[in-house]
This record gives sequence, structure tokens and C-alpha cells, in this order.
Amino acid sequence: MIIINVKENEAIDKALKRFKKKFEKTGVLRELRSRQAFEKRSVARRTEVKKAIYKQSLQQENQ
Repeated sequence: MIIINVKENEAIDKALKRFKKKFEKTGVLRELRSRQAFEKRSVARRTEVKKAIYKQSLQQENQ
């Protein structure tokens, strides 16, 4: 459960924005979307490898 403490005289927009950030970090929506349709192991592995290659290329650019 996500708990957001709203401070006195704080705008609701700011509190809502903090809630959305915390909710995104939990990864609930990402998990739901991935479970909507079955993905074969080979496809999942392929996407993992692509992500790893992309991350590695980003790290090499920064160095």
C-alpha cells in the first residue's frame, strides 16, 4: 500500500504528483501489462538481451 503524507497548505496537485511517482516506481502497471498476454520464453529472453545491449551501449557512450 502506498502512503502519501499531505502537508498543511500543500496543493493537491503536488501530492498527486508524488503519489504517481511512487506508484510508477512500484512497477504495478508494467507487471499488469506484461501479464495481459503470454510471452514465450525465447521472446522474453530476446527482449532481455536487447535491453542489456542497449544499456551497455549507453554506459560506453558515457565513458
